[in-house]
Amino acid sequence: MRLSIGLYGLQNWFGGDFSSVVDVIRIADRKGADQVSLTDHVVMGEQVDRYPYGDFPAPLDTPWYEPITVLAAIAGATERIRLSTGILISPLRPAVLLAKQLATLDVMSRGRVEIGIGTGWQREEYEAAGIDFDKRYRIMDEQVRVCRALWSDAPVSFQGETVQLERIHQWPRPVQPRLPIWMGVAPTPRNCQRMAELADGWIPMLQNPKALTTALTDIRAAFDARGRDFTGFQSRVVLPNVFRADGTPDLTAALAQIPALKAAGITMVEILPLVYCRGPEDMEGFLDQALATVKG
Repeated sequence: MRLSIGLYGLQNWFGGDFSSVVDVIRIADRKGADQVSLTDHVVMGEQVDRYPYGDFPAPLDTPWYEPITVLAAIAGATERIRLSTGILISPLRPAVLLAKQLATLDVMSRGRVEIGIGTGWQREEYEAAGIDFDKRYRIMDEQVRVCRALWSDAPVSFQGETVQLERIHQWPRPVQPRLPIWMGVAPTPRNCQRMAELADGWIPMLQNPKALTTALTDIRAAFDARGRDFTGFQSRVVLPNVFRADGTPDLTAALAQIPALKAAGITMVEILPLVYCRGPEDMEGFLDQALATVKG
């Protein structure tokens, strides 16, 4: 089991200065946290009532920092922690630009990228970017294929529905022989097939161990159907928050959920320091307790 540190909301510790979060991640890097992750929105429309997972957890004026830019800053300030997202709304970026951004970040971090991608949920975000919301899955699939091609071959020719390339060269290439691409998608039959074909990991919205066991069984079956080895496939879940009767967060009780998640097949938990720390002064103690449980 590995530990990911979620960056959501940490600017609140610094009066809105998100750049100071880099210093917090230096602590996580030194202590041995495995990964850092943040969420992506390019813009937000006002129809947050359409959020498919319940009440949308953030007001419209929440700052959503561009993930590749943030991860580049973190890469320059750390040595070992791996760089991820939960998730990057990849169809909002042209495929060739996405390939260049991820390859460059992997070079600058000396091979520490394991990106999480997905399609998002809000139609207005796509409309503002001039991208067809109804084609979002087709765009994402072709992005992954184009990235893999540009990272391994030259020149590249690709004729798809959303991307057409004719003898295209792109450098640099990632440091890693296979830069891991994880997908944040629902475990539908089609998405299980999609992951078996294209993904190296899964970032579910599910948190219930029984549901996760069933979903991972379905994903493994899709791997088997393609003749692909499931060994090494990763899965990351945001650890459900636990609060005491008085409303204060209970980290010990939250961490007690980890054995059941591990038994379900989950390989990484993401924890939000914003919930369990009053500020950066609590970060070391939080990490000591979390890492002792995750690695125990």
